[in-house]
Amino acid sequence: MEKVMNLFIKMKGEAKRLVPVCLMAVMPWVVSAQKQWTLQECIDYAMQNNITLQKARLSQQSAAEDVKGAKGALLPTLSASANQSFGYRPWQDAGTTTVTNGTVNTKVDKTYLNGSYGINAQWTVWNGNRNTNTLKVNRLSEQMSELEVQETANNIQERIAQLYVQILYLDESIKVSEASLETSKKNEERGRDMVEVGKMSKSDLAQLTAQRSSDEYTLVDVKSQLANYKLQLKQLLELTGDESFDVVIPSTTDEQALGDIPALQTVFEQAVISRPEIETTKLSIKSSDLNVKIAKAGWLPSLSMTGGVTTSTNSLSANNWGNQMKTNFNTSAGLTLSIPIFDGRSTKTAVNKAKIQQQQALLNLQDAQKTLYQTIEGYWLDANTNQQRFRTALTTVDSEQQSYDLLSEKFNLGLTNIVELMAGKDRLLSALHSKLQSKYQTILNQQLLKFYAGEGANFTLNEQ
Repeated sequence: MEKVMNLFIKMKGEAKRLVPVCLMAVMPWVVSAQKQWTLQECIDYAMQNNITLQKARLSQQSAAEDVKGAKGALLPTLSASANQSFGYRPWQDAGTTTVTNGTVNTKVDKTYLNGSYGINAQWTVWNGNRNTNTLKVNRLSEQMSELEVQETANNIQERIAQLYVQILYLDESIKVSEASLETSKKNEERGRDMVEVGKMSKSDLAQLTAQRSSDEYTLVDVKSQLANYKLQLKQLLELTGDESFDVVIPSTTDEQALGDIPALQTVFEQAVISRPEIETTKLSIKSSDLNVKIAKAGWLPSLSMTGGVTTSTNSLSANNWGNQMKTNFNTSAGLTLSIPIFDGRSTKTAVNKAKIQQQQALLNLQDAQKTLYQTIEGYWLDANTNQQRFRTALTTVDSEQQSYDLLSEKFNLGLTNIVELMAGKDRLLSALHSKLQSKYQTILNQQLLKFYAGEGANFTLNEQ
């Protein structure tokens, strides 16, 4: 098994591996034939099913309806009305007198019915361009909603990539921990043999047993971390708890981690042009400019046009219903000019608040650019730092492996003590984990920098 461990270390991740069908013992959704998700499949599925992204799309649809409503506000309004009322006059004495066959009949109607009918139209001809500017603001809001959908999608893709790469790292760490455990078991067995022949004390054997137990605990802990990251990824994809989930382990090489890192300033300049969060703040500035104009419209006169057609009926009339509808028919049209004189400072307050929002929008743009630069700079520094660590780790692993091989040979010959052997093994494991961590962190940050620079819509990790 020690040879297996050495072989795994010397491969350095360069050989292509077959995609395993992982059956994680610590995962509650173990099945015999799980679907394995590639990074691209995870991203595509999340783009369709993530609840946060779906909410953002609904907000976009709502903004589109606001645009339609603002367009409708530019058109005339037309309404029809009909009213039928019942009246009662309890002290009415006079009525209608008729003579029939020499008989005088007097009828007093204390109840009556009134009817009124009309069609009315109104059109705001001009109100200081408030309606047209409102339409422009709503159009900008719709564009901002579209950009917010893109921003949400970008954040989800970024998080998926981070979880996915962490899963790759832990998958490699499990193999290292398994190899370390096998070596510890072999050392423990060798120790028992040496105790039997009197070449090792029982206290030294106890240390070997403790080392084996420690490696078992480490292996369980790493598997638990892997299961946890897979669970986070599964939840991000909005998969239900009873669905099996596992990921494809793509081949990654040392050359990927040693590849060129994009220049910081180049990535930032491209991100400022392409990132939706920056474009959103720019549109917010335009929207705030329009809001100032809308607020100032409160000082300007407004002109509206009205028109209507009305008629009415009354049951007390001697004319029949049809004649009343005809004789009471009336049409009207007019212009209304409204000039504000004093509005209790409401317009002044609205204008000042709109100007404050305008300044906030300018500051938001500066803050968004600063935040974007800090994010990119962080990824760039992490990429360079981990790449340097990875180069160092490659040499360190070879050195520690050779040192541990010599210590193992000496231990088997009884020429070194257990303390030196365990210290050499700890150094080797530390170097191996440092190598894996720096490798995958470098690859992740390289991909994130390319993503922020707008190189392609999704992440790629040489999936096969």
